[in-house]
Amino acid sequence: MNITELYRRSSAAFGERVHAVDGRWDAATPCPGWNARDLVNHLVNEERWTPPLFGGATIEEVGDRFDSDLLGADPVGTWEEAAAAALAAMEADGAMDRTVHLSFGDHPAAEYATQLAADHLVHAWDLARAVGADETLDPGAVKYLLGWFESMEPIYRSMGAIGERAPMPADADQQARLLAMFGRRS
Repeated sequence: MNITELYRRSSAAFGERVHAVDGRWDAATPCPGWNARDLVNHLVNEERWTPPLFGGATIEEVGDRFDSDLLGADPVGTWEEAAAAALAAMEADGAMDRTVHLSFGDHPAAEYATQLAADHLVHAWDLARAVGADETLDPGAVKYLLGWFESMEPIYRSMGAIGERAPMPADADQQARLLAMFGRRS
């Protein structure tokens, strides 16, 4: 699976759960302190950052324009518009060959897209758990991200981006393993 397809599938998984919220925007998520609306706003924030970053902008150039409630009165419509713009930025000719300027340095766009895909997929599970939607994640995306995250987990944990690894049985499937690595108790 190429990175753009991984991102497309992970974003679609999150989008399916956004549509499942069905007015339960105050539902608590597994993310401490975040309800469903907060979680969707977080992902819309990431989607809004994607076009300028893939276009070569720096963190300073983007500034704080996405640091508020971005959802307004139509959270689902806002998600759809932001997700489409982010995907278009990633599908642009040569997008995955670019360098993006992140808060923690310059990185290949393909690596950043993989980070975004992981965030979308894990948060799809979080949102599903919050609103009682289907928690099953795309097996192909899970497999890809599990392989990628094995080397990234210590880095994420040392940065405080994820909690402690959740306990899991030795015979846990790939989805349960990925979620546990991200600190989720499935």
